[in-house]
Amino acid sequence: MASRAPVATGRLLIGFRKWYYNLAGFNKLGLMRDDTLYEDSDVAEALRRIPENQYNDRVFRMKRALDLSMKQQILPKEQWTKFEEDVQYLSPYLKEVIQERKEKEEWMKN
Repeated sequence: MASRAPVATGRLLIGFRKWYYNLAGFNKLGLMRDDTLYEDSDVAEALRRIPENQYNDRVFRMKRALDLSMKQQILPKEQWTKFEEDVQYLSPYLKEVIQERKEKEEWMKN
């Protein structure tokens, strides 16, 4: 009986995450989660490091979302970004940039 609890909790958590993902609304504009990050110096450096095709895809999604937002429209439901299709393309680069910055700050302290 105890072994079933984590499975049920995991399914419940995934269900909640999907519900919240759809509630956020950025997927209705065709954006991915990493497209919505606030662009500070760390994110800007991570964007500089991603492959060109990923950067071009991001720019396309951002321009399309801006256009839809100005027209006060959303994409047809079949074009929404699905929870399962949303990949965190920027996160590995961002983690690397943050780690490098922290190492540099630590180095400068000494």
